[in-house]
Amino acid sequence: MEERKIKIPTFSSQDDVLTEMEDEKRSIYDLLEEEIMSLNISDADKTRKLSRLLKIRGKKVNIMLAGATGSGKSSTINALFNMEVAKVGVGVDPETDCIAKYELDNLIIWDTPGLGDGVERDGKITSDIIKKLNELDEELNPVIDMVVVILDSSSKDLGTSYDLINNVLIPCLGEEVAKERVLIALNQADIAMKGNHWDSERNEPDEVLKNFLKKKAGSVQKRIKEGTGLDVKPIFYCAGYKEEDGEQRKPYNLTKLLYFIVKAIPKDKRLALADNINDDKDNWLYDDQEYDYRGGAQRGFCDTVWDCLSDGASAGCEIGGEILGIPGKIVGGVIGGAAGIVKGIFCGVFG
Repeated sequence: MEERKIKIPTFSSQDDVLTEMEDEKRSIYDLLEEEIMSLNISDADKTRKLSRLLKIRGKKVNIMLAGATGSGKSSTINALFNMEVAKVGVGVDPETDCIAKYELDNLIIWDTPGLGDGVERDGKITSDIIKKLNELDEELNPVIDMVVVILDSSSKDLGTSYDLINNVLIPCLGEEVAKERVLIALNQADIAMKGNHWDSERNEPDEVLKNFLKKKAGSVQKRIKEGTGLDVKPIFYCAGYKEEDGEQRKPYNLTKLLYFIVKAIPKDKRLALADNINDDKDNWLYDDQEYDYRGGAQRGFCDTVWDCLSDGASAGCEIGGEILGIPGKIVGGVIGGAAGIVKGIFCGVFG
């Protein structure tokens, strides 16, 4: 992959971080490297921290998207990530030549073809999914970090998706692994009741539609538990789409979807997500407000910085609720500046 040319200026404040980010897209890895180099610590300590960062920088995140035809997989990945800079390779893996591969630096999206268009075709797709889920990396760990199964909230026939979840994904991964690595998401919440009861002005479901969606999610949860014994809680959202000859519909609960993706990804790989989040602020404006999903995602990335870069005992600045909403305080030389970097990136994305 071609290396990006990135200039590295010196920042005097978080405002400078935001200003520079507006002018030029910069990698969080480079920002963290700059922060480490600016610390008033010994060269040996800097080397140790840079070595940790280098190991993180080499980690790749692999996310598989699966679901029936028309469920909105493409619109979902376009809404979540900066797909316009993705490198696309179809058929790069001869064993899974029908799965599309999108590369965004260290983030790799495996987009499986839609199911439900024929028994023979579904059989080939299912076989490819099983092969990819059983593929191991050089360290003998599964290549696929998580699977996002996208269902159509407006569809009454989810049999194909249940077959995929109950008869392929969970048996292939095992119940304990699937509990951590499989996310069930109901897309197209805005048209779940044929477009009725969607508050366009507030870009959210009214109470009637919200109750309908909760019952739908509950029904999916029950069906999966009855079939496999696994208790998962689906989330509903809207990836947004452009109406024909109309305006672009805004996403809803996309921030919630991102939060659960961050939670499922191993800590040492999460920064690959932070570097590739869609920077269209409109995508992150609307959610169900049942939780601080933005803050939760930020804390997920801060956990990576803390666990992977900090010695856990060095003197440094203190951060807490004022910066990332973390209860108490975290002490560590690299953490203070790095936390500001993480928040700067999220302020640039979320507004």
